[in-house]
Amino acid sequence: MDTDAPKLNTEFLVFGFSIEKITAIYGGILIFWGLAVTFISGSTSITSYIPSMFGWPMLFLGVMALKAPKYKKILMHIVVIIGLLIFLGGLDVIRNVMSGTLGDNPWATASKTMLLVTGAYFSVLCVKSFIHARKTRSE
Repeated sequence: MDTDAPKLNTEFLVFGFSIEKITAIYGGILIFWGLAVTFISGSTSITSYIPSMFGWPMLFLGVMALKAPKYKKILMHIVVIIGLLIFLGGLDVIRNVMSGTLGDNPWATASKTMLLVTGAYFSVLCVKSFIHARKTRSE
């Protein structure tokens, strides 16, 4: 047995965190963002809570994937669907650009932009994680 052979990392890590931890952290950030924007802007609209509405299932599923690794695969597939929905929700900022209403509500614009950028990045991380899992499983 060759002990000098490099060991294959079986877990996908981002900044030293597993994708499940990243999911839970991202969920917490989304919850905080929605609550903070609602409070700071003084909004009375339920739509200001949209990031938080996406954050709760992300936080829950991330924690469940950490606590029940047996169900990690299905939980993370659900998570990537939510991540894509977050990204798609953020695309609404493009409608605002096209209609000339971008900036009419700076807090909504900030939230949509945040959802667009973070949703895209998170979805890419999930895809990379799935590719990594498939490669390590086949080796």
